[in-house]
Amino acid sequence: MADKALIVLAHPALQSLSRKFAEDANRALEAQGATVHLIDLYVENFLPSLTASERASHYSGSPETQGIGDHAELLTTATTLVLVFPTWWFGMPAILKGWIDRVFLPTIAFDHAADFGPIKPRLTNLRRVLVITTLGSPAWIDWFVMRRPVRRILKTAIFGLCAPQAQFAMLSLYGAEKPTMSQIEAFTGRIAKSLQRQ
Repeated sequence: MADKALIVLAHPALQSLSRKFAEDANRALEAQGATVHLIDLYVENFLPSLTASERASHYSGSPETQGIGDHAELLTTATTLVLVFPTWWFGMPAILKGWIDRVFLPTIAFDHAADFGPIKPRLTNLRRVLVITTLGSPAWIDWFVMRRPVRRILKTAIFGLCAPQAQFAMLSLYGAEKPTMSQIEAFTGRIAKSLQRQ
């Protein structure tokens, strides 16, 4: 079965390492015959704020999806998901966090738990998740001081609950404000290798 890939890019600049890496991922996936859909959250002017009516609908059994276009359908049908973004203040950009808040909905990404038990995952088509991020800080701060907060949130709290069967990988380019060309090329190679079919 052909791979259905969804790439979500979250960077405000039209020229950035994040955009380059998203395009690298797109090429690598297409070279394998995957059908690829790229969502550029800033170009789409995606509104990250969860509205009061959207939040109220979380427990209705029919969550409100009018403001998110076809993003929910693309997410539920994807077999590969690639998130590409800069890490700012050891967190995701607000627009990406808002995308998760608004698209990872009950009946779409998960079902509510009964009696405070574990939630039921619904992203059962996802086979792999690749997170690609850039950081201005060195690796030792992210690993040993901050304990890799973005990775923990995504791997454990989001995909660990909504798609536990998916293979999770994260590639982080440290010192990304002034990388050398060889560092960029090596990182591009890591992206292609991570997206090779297993």
